[in-house]
Amino acid sequence: MWQIVSFTLSCGLALASAYNFRKSIDSIGKKQYQVQHGSCSYTFLLPEMDNCRSSSSAYVSNAVQRDAPLDYDDSVQRLQVLENIMENNTQWLMKVLNQTTRLELQLLEHSLSTNKLEKQILDQTSEINKLQDKNSFLEKKVLDMEDKHVVQLKSIKEEKDQLQVLVSKQNSIIEELEKQLVTASANNSVLQKQQNDLMETVHSLLSLMSPSNSKNSIGAKEEQIVFRDCADAFKAGLTTTGVYTLTFPNSTEEIKAYCDMETSGGGWTVIQRREDGSVDFQRTWKEYKVGFGNPSGEYWLGNEFVSQLTNRQPYMLRIHLKDWEGNEAYSLFEHFSLSSEEFNYRIHLKGLTGTAGKLSSISQPGNDFSTKDVDNDKCICKCSQMLKGGWWFDACGPSNLNGVYYPQTQNTNKFSGIKWYYWKGSGYSLRGTTMMIRPVDF
Repeated sequence: MWQIVSFTLSCGLALASAYNFRKSIDSIGKKQYQVQHGSCSYTFLLPEMDNCRSSSSAYVSNAVQRDAPLDYDDSVQRLQVLENIMENNTQWLMKVLNQTTRLELQLLEHSLSTNKLEKQILDQTSEINKLQDKNSFLEKKVLDMEDKHVVQLKSIKEEKDQLQVLVSKQNSIIEELEKQLVTASANNSVLQKQQNDLMETVHSLLSLMSPSNSKNSIGAKEEQIVFRDCADAFKAGLTTTGVYTLTFPNSTEEIKAYCDMETSGGGWTVIQRREDGSVDFQRTWKEYKVGFGNPSGEYWLGNEFVSQLTNRQPYMLRIHLKDWEGNEAYSLFEHFSLSSEEFNYRIHLKGLTGTAGKLSSISQPGNDFSTKDVDNDKCICKCSQMLKGGWWFDACGPSNLNGVYYPQTQNTNKFSGIKWYYWKGSGYSLRGTTMMIRPVDF
């Protein structure tokens, strides 16, 4: 007879799995089966026979015992079935345990991932807090800067208002000064005319009062004082700037000239002057030869007189320039002369000094004089006709003080204006010019 003695399960949590199956027989012949899965242990006590004997006499004692071989075979079959069932259950339990272990591993991995994510979130939160602190600092700084800018703008506005008031006052002062200048200019013109008349009277008196070789002799001729240039007048004691009467060398022909008795020691004979555009300098050869204009204003003294004067003794040339911004400059040539008409009044210059450029704006070596009707330049374009004035042109070179007089605001980018290249450039038309000569040994 077979009986189930015992079934025991002992299990604990484990992450690693191991399977161990063993079979043992105890001291009384019981069959014990134990299944080990990790920390879990499964023990089975299988059915066994009571007082089983190994001798053959036991199987023939009675009818039951005679039938024993049949019961034994049936028990063996049942035991095999139970073993198969136990094996299937064991495999099922193993699958359950494997799935449980995988689930625990997944849970552990998920827990680790969760911890990692929480750490990342904490790190990001820390960074966000830092950025928020930095943003707060920047916002505070921006607000401070805005406050400073508001104060600065207010201060600038106040300064602007003060400057506007100052400019308004200065404009009023300038307008008043312009009115006074107009009045003074008118008075100056009147005074200059009176001065010129007075000089004429003085010259006449000097002529009448000049001594003769024999004052009381019969037929004695009255000797008249002659001024060949303004230096002669200055040496004679006439040191007032104005218009004088000069006499051609070796001739009695007279000519009116403006004498500058103040600049750099005085004694200067003015041979050209531009100041207001009142005289047209686009003239013929003959006009430039004899001279034109008003000696008390804009005029050209005349090439013939200057040629005769500068060939009699060495002269120097001073050119005084003014721009529209109130600046002045000059060029001083230590030696100056004009050839005769036969050589087209060619200009000769040496020894440049002054503030109107380190290079001469009159082309070197000297060039012949050209006018609108007599072309002596070195250009096929006829510079005098293009540049609107008589001058010593090379190839329409860097200067033309007899060009068109352009008023202020219209005096730039003018190729035909009054130009002196090495002071103001080729396109700038000057406000005023003066050309004057004086003996070198003055």
